Amino acid sequence: MAVDQGSVEGARTVRDEDAFDVPVVDAWLREQTTLPTGLPEVRQFAGGASNLTYLLRYADQDLILRRPPAGTKAKSAHDMGREFRIQQQLAPVFPYVPRMVAHCTDDAVIGSEFYVMERVAGTIPRRSELGVDLTPEQTKQLGYKLIDTLVDLHQVDAQKAGLGDLGKGEGFVERQVTGWTGRYRKVKTWNVPSFEKVMAWLEANKPADVRICVIHNDFRLDNVVLAPDDPLKIVGVLDWELATLGDPLMDLGSALAYWVQADDDWAFRRFRLQPSDVPGMISRDEIVRYYCEKSGLDASNWAFYEVFGLFRLAVIAQQIYYRYHHKQTSNPRFKNLWLPVNLLERRCRRIMSR
Repeated sequence: MAVDQGSVEGARTVRDEDAFDVPVVDAWLREQTTLPTGLPEVRQFAGGASNLTYLLRYADQDLILRRPPAGTKAKSAHDMGREFRIQQQLAPVFPYVPRMVAHCTDDAVIGSEFYVMERVAGTIPRRSELGVDLTPEQTKQLGYKLIDTLVDLHQVDAQKAGLGDLGKGEGFVERQVTGWTGRYRKVKTWNVPSFEKVMAWLEANKPADVRICVIHNDFRLDNVVLAPDDPLKIVGVLDWELATLGDPLMDLGSALAYWVQADDDWAFRRFRLQPSDVPGMISRDEIVRYYCEKSGLDASNWAFYEVFGLFRLAVIAQQIYYRYHHKQTSNPRFKNLWLPVNLLERRCRRIMSR
């Protein structure tokens, strides 16, 4: 994958609490692969609220380092080896994953497990804009290509890819409802709703798995990379830490929880994480229809997947806010995450009442 040596959007000065010993990492990395002379310039990507992501900029090579956040206790929650292996195994059958470079299991290097991969050069659509100049019609095409990419992932043969043991398989919907319910109750703080009615509704309305396949579990517009020479071509899909074997409609529901569109209310749009509301972009309804046409799956029970996706997003936001609330991180980006948790609960209940 090509590397451009211009500035990399989103890469900023490393926060003091997230810094590591650069010479030590460089020395370890040189034992794993060939690198240009000299230490890399290290920058930290501002995006992402779970694993930490850094740019290692060498003279003519850009690498990406991924590690868990400081203070992580359970490796199972931020399994670097698993994330590394998923992308390594997918590469021959799903050509949108970055090339893996090395995986470190020695906590002595930077205080935690981590892995390094090549940076995929191109444009990542950010919160307020696509980052490329597209007409509304071209934007619509990009929206459909995004869903084509998700359909392609869901067609991967997990066994042939060596990922047959990636998840537990059957019973995915049941486990997800139970699991996310338990997670929310553990991290609830005084300033967010109980979600008890939402959780009871999900439990009462959960369908059987439609089928089991490889799912990304965090598929978003701002997790794809557009080709530098063709903004309508997707060349990378990033952030595989949550990938597993699961129900594809659950994957779609989780993806669309982030899909804030132009006609959503101002409060919901305020917290958007991707430019899904730009002129010409397809709507959530259009995405569901198109996905079902391409995949052959039936989403007549879509309300369940939609509510689940919104509830899951609320739990993710609350888990992050919980860390800030209890002073486990000082990142100011997390200070007001309790607000969208409240908004998401109200949106769930509106859908449930339809």
